[in-house]
Amino acid sequence: MIEFVKGDIASQKDIQAVVNAANAQLRTGGGVAGALHRKAGPGLEKECRPLAPISPGECVITRGHGLPNDYVIHCLGPIYGVDEPSDELLARCYKKALELADEEGISSVAFPAISTGAFGYPVKEAAEIALSTVVDMSDHLDMKIRFVLHSDKDLKVHRRVMDSLL
Repeated sequence: MIEFVKGDIASQKDIQAVVNAANAQLRTGGGVAGALHRKAGPGLEKECRPLAPISPGECVITRGHGLPNDYVIHCLGPIYGVDEPSDELLARCYKKALELADEEGISSVAFPAISTGAFGYPVKEAAEIALSTVVDMSDHLDMKIRFVLHSDKDLKVHRRVMDSLL
């Protein structure tokens, strides 16, 4: 099951694992990383320290600390126009995150639109990559997958892309 909501990734109380659009050092930043780290508290950054750095397309998993979620899956998406091949690296983020969740027996995962903020990935292109990857994998997974999007515009783009895949 794949669903879409406009909202705050750090406030998904009914989801077991949230995905962090992380930076390479897995530290507090802006956007998704900042929101998750602020709400999780200092324990999240402490747990992340020995796991860093990660490379584009890589994911690691930690506990949720002060978040309402059991886990945080940290993914480093590609910087658009810098990290190449960006489409493959972005797809790898979604694939690896879902594989980690499956390995841990996680029943629900919430994704942000990885790489579309400060990393500059165009939302429609990113949504096409993300959703085609998730749809391809969803047949083999028994979990709820939610995309938590920051704006009405991003929500509409993701829904349109999903409709085109069905």
